[in-house]
Amino acid sequence: MSSGGGGAKRKQKHEEHEEHVNHERWLVSYADMLTLLFVLFVVLFSMSDVNTKKFAQLAAGLSAGFGAQSAAFTGQSAPLDGASNNAQVVQIDPGANPGDGGSGTQGLNQKQKEAVERAILAEGRKKASANAEKAAKEAEDLKAIERKIADALAAQKLLDSVKFTIDQRGLVVTIVTNDVVFAGNRADLQEGGRKILQAIAPTLAKLPNSIEVDGHTNQLKARTTFYPSGWELSAARASTTVRYFTEHDIPKKRLSAVGFSDTKPLIDPKDPRSITMNRRVDVVILTQLTAEQAALLPSAAGADGKLHAGQTTAQYEAEQKAATEKAATEKAATEKAATEKAATEKAGTGATTTTTHD
Repeated sequence: MSSGGGGAKRKQKHEEHEEHVNHERWLVSYADMLTLLFVLFVVLFSMSDVNTKKFAQLAAGLSAGFGAQSAAFTGQSAPLDGASNNAQVVQIDPGANPGDGGSGTQGLNQKQKEAVERAILAEGRKKASANAEKAAKEAEDLKAIERKIADALAAQKLLDSVKFTIDQRGLVVTIVTNDVVFAGNRADLQEGGRKILQAIAPTLAKLPNSIEVDGHTNQLKARTTFYPSGWELSAARASTTVRYFTEHDIPKKRLSAVGFSDTKPLIDPKDPRSITMNRRVDVVILTQLTAEQAALLPSAAGADGKLHAGQTTAQYEAEQKAATEKAATEKAATEKAATEKAATEKAGTGATTTTTHD
């Protein structure tokens, strides 16, 4: 029993010891808190002790690096308020368009403004001249294409079935779709039409230009038998022509087909010829010029800007030869007249001198 009592006492003492340790642990947290507070106050104190001299030197160095004098600790206004002595405000014209030369001349005198205007006009004339030269060159190239097509058609005695025009789109080859090309109300290509397209296709295949085929109907109010309207008929005829070209070595990516029905007559519908002339297919060799340059093509083409018969190479060469001979004849006549005039004036001067001497 005594041993049991001793065990109870030891257990009680052990419990009292553990409870005593738990009561003293708050001192550790308390000491940590005091330490942190002490550090906090030390940091705050150190921050409040500013070396104004060093700070002023730092501010001056930074402001000098950014190209402005320091106003720190001098009682002057700061550069940010827009009142700095060396700040410069640049007035910008809100309507100025850099590069067009038409604005931003507010600070120039009258003479300088006139010089700017002359430069703008000169640049405009230079650009217009360059566009005109390109349009003239393109018109010559399109005429050369026309002659090649005319040669091929003339060899097949089909030149009278085709007309030509040069407009802002390029060279227009107009094929009148009479019964030789397409039957009435039909889009099936007939033998006569095949011969015409066969003569045209080899020249078109060698060109880099894109080609647009436009289908047109006349203005007769007759009902189309095999198609709902003239739209479908004109588009079908253009598509038939395009399909023929694709079968004769012209890439599909260069071709397009468009149907215009009766919306773009070639001649006045009141003209009796419109019944056959407005019923047509136009093969348009599209120009590669810009829109601004292409707008000059009709004027650059001259008489060829209107509907005309094709001119063969032989006809062109004969025309050039005749023009050269005419120019040579006129030049010779002018030179002869100038020589005779000079001789007459010289003779008159000699007679006057002799009379004065006598």
